[in-house]
Amino acid sequence: MSIYLPIAELSVNVFVLFGMGVAVGFLSGMFGVGGGFLMTPLLIFYNIPPAVAVATGTNQIVASSVSGALAHFRRGAIDIKLGNVLLVGGLAGSGLGVWLYSLLRRLGQLDLIIAFMYVVFLGAVGSLMVIESLRARQRVKAGGRVDVRRPGQHNWIHGLPFKLRFRRSKLYLSAIPVVGMGAFIGVLVSIMGVGGGFIMVPALIYLLHVPTNVVIGTSLYQIIFVTAFTTVLHAGTNQTVDIILALILMVGGVIGAQFGAAAGQRLRGDQLRALLGLLVLSVCLRLAFDLVVTPPELYSISTYSLVGGGT
Repeated sequence: MSIYLPIAELSVNVFVLFGMGVAVGFLSGMFGVGGGFLMTPLLIFYNIPPAVAVATGTNQIVASSVSGALAHFRRGAIDIKLGNVLLVGGLAGSGLGVWLYSLLRRLGQLDLIIAFMYVVFLGAVGSLMVIESLRARQRVKAGGRVDVRRPGQHNWIHGLPFKLRFRRSKLYLSAIPVVGMGAFIGVLVSIMGVGGGFIMVPALIYLLHVPTNVVIGTSLYQIIFVTAFTTVLHAGTNQTVDIILALILMVGGVIGAQFGAAAGQRLRGDQLRALLGLLVLSVCLRLAFDLVVTPPELYSISTYSLVGGGT
């Protein structure tokens, strides 16, 4: 069944979009990521304009994140205090990111920058996660520890001032790297249409030594508010949020996230990191291929708008 999307200005199959929402929602609940790193490329592959895919994809992230976060909250797997500190930086970063998004759109470089950022970030994060998970499996076979958070182990981050105690995560560390991490994720949310979980989750685990079972729920918690704020900014500033597309993706995302959260509880931390790393790398390779392959049409015609900057 086909439906016309007014903002994207094309007809699409409802069931294909609903299936995308369910699949990405499932991954969101399982891995504690917003799913935008997968949803935005999928929408672009389905010929949705990148500007619309980025801005609208955040709506689906909100829905799937709420669903997944509720499931983790019922299990007591969310550090609310840590999530709130991340949120402070995230809101500031998303405001900066929307401004950069508008600037790149006016310059006509938005599509290229989005694709390039995906290749760089997904390639780096995916590779690191796969390598670490393989090392963890080797430690298991050798009879060593699997948990990346070793008691008494600290790095330079733990020596920074303005320390806070996060009892749920059993941490005592500075608010500076937490706020900075949230701000960086906020910028990525605005420009790339991602929840930022594919960077947030490994960063919390490897840099701050947050326990894996708390990381996923906490990541989803802060993603809800940052992506919702970003969606409002995009709708008011760039007018690139397609409500019909967002609703279809949101319904599928809510359904999929509940099943994903349940499935994620059955896997070990190293298994989750390995699966997420492989998924991230597969999306990276697909986008990299599109960047270097010769397109079927070397030239395209676009119209310029004084309000939006370009379409």
